[in-house]
Amino acid sequence: MKILVLAKQVPDTDKVKIDPLTGTMIREGLDAVINPLDLHALELALCLKETHRAQITVLSMGPMSTEMVLRDTLALGADRAILLSDSAFAGSDTWATSYTLSEAVKKLNIEYDLVICGEKATDGETGQVGVEFAVLLNLPVITYVSRFVSLQNDSIVVERTVEDAYETWKVRLPALISVLRSVSEPRLPTLSGKKMSLSKKVEIYNARDLGLKNNDLGLTGSPTRVVKVYNTKLSRNCQLYMGKDLNQGIQEVVKILKNYKGSVRR
Repeated sequence: MKILVLAKQVPDTDKVKIDPLTGTMIREGLDAVINPLDLHALELALCLKETHRAQITVLSMGPMSTEMVLRDTLALGADRAILLSDSAFAGSDTWATSYTLSEAVKKLNIEYDLVICGEKATDGETGQVGVEFAVLLNLPVITYVSRFVSLQNDSIVVERTVEDAYETWKVRLPALISVLRSVSEPRLPTLSGKKMSLSKKVEIYNARDLGLKNNDLGLTGSPTRVVKVYNTKLSRNCQLYMGKDLNQGIQEVVKILKNYKGSVRR
């Protein structure tokens, strides 16, 4: 079995800033880690490797600093790590990112039976790349996977979380699943794993290597832009009823709500 894990480097901080001109994240000067939800995706892949002798390839797109993040995946047990890095990729929205990743899979002939990714990335919070990637490769998709049930010949059975219920899905491979935190508990790399990862090669490719045109990449190839970024403002007005009579207290709440309704601008 061959598993492809999509991983992303994200800032290890809540002090994230957005470029007001391009609407893209300013990543310079920020510590970077692998996206936490992608670690859960990798852990699921590692469990399948242990039980079904799977081979794991990790694919990422980002700056050259992403190489160290990919070495962490090798230290954990991934067999192959591929980084797509080029200034032409900078500023990509979810569609341009998905396009670049899917084209890399085609051009590099990356083999896979199952693609696993995290539900979303902590920097963008869109949850779109996995689904768009699957569409471009004509793969069936199951999102919000909370539990991997079984692998049955050429198909998998998974449990999917939807609002206040669960669904059990069976899908024929190849397919893509995006996973929640509950699907697995990520392991920590061992010292021997870290030493081993330093001797392994992280494959790095740019736009020219993949034969991609700049018009389809980065900001130029992105059909969506962030046009405005702002912080939400919360207004809290707390009133305490100090009486002991319950009915009177309820009447006070009703009175406050009626006054509030009348003050709302339409």
